[in-house]
Amino acid sequence: MKLVVDTNRIIAALIKNGISRKILFNKDFVFVTPDYSIIETRKYADLIKKKAKITSEEFEILLSILFERIETIPKLEYEKFLEKCKPLISDVADVPFLAVASALKTDGIWSDDAHFEEQNNIKVYKTKDMVKLI
Repeated sequence: MKLVVDTNRIIAALIKNGISRKILFNKDFVFVTPDYSIIETRKYADLIKKKAKITSEEFEILLSILFERIETIPKLEYEKFLEKCKPLISDVADVPFLAVASALKTDGIWSDDAHFEEQNNIKVYKTKDMVKLI
Protein backbone atom coordinates (compact mmCIF):
# COMPACT_ATOMS: atom_id res chain seq x y z
CA MET A 1 0.00 0.00 0.00
CA LYS A 2 1.44 3.35 -1.05
CA LEU A 3 0.56 6.32 1.16
CA VAL A 4 1.47 9.96 1.48
CA VAL A 5 2.63 10.55 5.04
CA ASP A 6 1.83 13.88 6.65
CA THR A 7 4.49 15.75 8.59
CA ASN A 8 2.56 15.31 11.86
CA ARG A 9 3.11 11.54 11.68
CA ILE A 10 6.82 12.00 10.94
CA ILE A 11 7.17 14.33 13.92
CA ALA A 12 5.30 11.84 16.13
CA ALA A 13 7.74 9.11 15.05
CA LEU A 14 10.68 11.35 15.89
CA ILE A 15 9.37 12.22 19.34
CA LYS A 16 8.49 8.74 20.54
CA ASN A 17 9.36 5.17 19.70
CA GLY A 18 5.66 4.37 19.49
CA ILE A 19 2.98 3.35 17.03
CA SER A 20 3.82 6.00 14.38
CA ARG A 21 7.42 4.80 14.22
CA LYS A 22 6.26 1.17 14.11
CA ILE A 23 3.94 1.96 11.18
CA LEU A 24 6.67 3.83 9.29
CA PHE A 25 8.93 0.79 9.53
CA ASN A 26 6.23 -1.69 8.51
CA LYS A 27 7.29 -3.25 5.20
CA ASP A 28 3.66 -3.56 4.04
CA PHE A 29 3.62 0.17 3.35
CA VAL A 30 5.48 2.47 0.98
CA PHE A 31 5.55 6.06 2.17
CA VAL A 32 6.03 9.23 0.16
CA THR A 33 5.87 12.89 1.16
CA PRO A 34 6.33 16.27 -0.52
CA ASP A 35 9.94 17.42 -0.50
CA TYR A 36 9.15 20.36 1.73
CA SER A 37 8.04 18.01 4.51
CA ILE A 38 11.63 17.56 5.65
CA ILE A 39 12.00 21.36 5.84
CA GLU A 40 8.76 21.57 7.81
CA THR A 41 10.01 18.82 10.15
CA ARG A 42 13.31 20.61 10.72
CA LYS A 43 11.39 23.77 11.61
CA TYR A 44 10.23 21.93 14.75
CA ALA A 45 13.63 20.38 15.53
CA ASP A 46 14.07 22.16 18.87
CA LEU A 47 10.62 21.15 20.08
CA ILE A 48 11.14 17.56 18.89
CA LYS A 49 14.53 17.31 20.61
CA LYS A 50 13.09 18.69 23.83
CA LYS A 51 10.07 16.35 23.86
CA ALA A 52 12.11 13.32 22.79
CA LYS A 53 14.97 14.22 25.15
CA ILE A 54 17.53 13.71 22.39
CA THR A 55 20.60 15.60 21.24
CA SER A 56 20.97 17.37 17.90
CA GLU A 57 23.14 14.51 16.69
CA GLU A 58 20.54 11.92 17.73
CA PHE A 59 17.84 13.98 16.01
CA GLU A 60 19.82 14.03 12.75
CA ILE A 61 20.46 10.29 12.90
CA LEU A 62 16.83 9.46 13.61
CA LEU A 63 15.61 11.86 10.91
CA SER A 64 17.96 10.24 8.42
CA ILE A 65 16.79 6.75 9.36
CA LEU A 66 13.10 7.73 9.05
CA PHE A 67 13.64 9.32 5.65
CA GLU A 68 15.23 6.11 4.41
CA ARG A 69 11.66 4.73 4.67
CA ILE A 70 9.97 7.82 3.21
CA GLU A 71 10.54 8.90 -0.38
CA THR A 72 10.53 12.67 -0.78
CA ILE A 73 8.77 13.76 -3.94
CA PRO A 74 10.22 16.85 -5.68
CA LYS A 75 7.78 19.70 -6.32
CA LEU A 76 8.35 19.29 -10.05
CA GLU A 77 6.50 15.95 -9.87
CA TYR A 78 3.36 17.31 -8.19
CA GLU A 79 3.22 21.05 -8.93
CA LYS A 80 0.68 20.73 -11.75
CA PHE A 81 -1.79 19.28 -9.20
CA LEU A 82 -1.40 22.12 -6.67
CA GLU A 83 -4.00 24.45 -8.22
CA LYS A 84 -6.53 21.63 -8.57
CA CYS A 85 -6.08 20.69 -4.90
CA LYS A 86 -6.16 24.22 -3.39
CA PRO A 87 -9.97 24.52 -3.24
CA LEU A 88 -10.29 21.09 -1.59
CA ILE A 89 -8.79 22.04 1.79
CA SER A 90 -8.70 25.14 3.98
CA ASP A 91 -5.13 24.71 5.26
CA VAL A 92 -2.81 25.77 2.44
CA ALA A 93 0.07 23.85 4.08
CA ASP A 94 -1.82 20.60 3.40
CA VAL A 95 -2.28 21.20 -0.34
CA PRO A 96 1.08 19.63 -1.35
CA PHE A 97 0.12 16.37 0.38
CA LEU A 98 -3.09 16.17 -1.66
CA ALA A 99 -1.14 17.10 -4.79
CA VAL A 100 1.39 14.29 -4.22
CA ALA A 101 -1.42 11.82 -3.61
CA SER A 102 -3.08 12.93 -6.86
CA ALA A 103 0.11 13.01 -8.91
CA LEU A 104 1.27 9.56 -7.81
CA LYS A 105 -2.20 8.03 -7.53
CA THR A 106 -1.42 6.72 -4.06
CA ASP A 107 -3.82 4.70 -1.94
CA GLY A 108 -4.34 7.69 0.34
CA ILE A 109 -2.83 9.94 2.98
CA TRP A 110 -1.84 8.99 6.50
CA SER A 111 -2.59 11.92 8.78
CA ASP A 112 -4.36 12.79 11.99
CA ASP A 113 -4.90 16.35 10.74
CA ALA A 114 -8.65 17.08 10.68
CA HIS A 115 -8.28 19.41 7.67
CA PHE A 116 -7.95 16.41 5.38
CA GLU A 117 -11.49 15.38 6.27
CA GLU A 118 -12.76 18.50 4.46
CA GLN A 119 -12.20 16.77 1.12
CA ASN A 120 -13.46 13.53 -0.39
CA ASN A 121 -11.05 13.11 -3.31
CA ILE A 122 -8.26 11.29 -1.45
CA LYS A 123 -8.80 8.60 1.19
CA VAL A 124 -7.43 9.59 4.58
CA TYR A 125 -6.12 7.06 7.06
CA LYS A 126 -5.83 8.13 10.67
CA THR A 127 -3.33 6.37 12.91
CA LYS A 128 -6.10 4.24 14.40
CA ASP A 129 -6.97 3.08 10.84
CA MET A 130 -3.34 2.25 10.16
CA VAL A 131 -3.14 0.14 13.34
CA LYS A 132 -6.00 -1.98 12.00
CA LEU A 133 -4.05 -2.56 8.78
CA ILE A 134 -0.90 -3.90 10.47
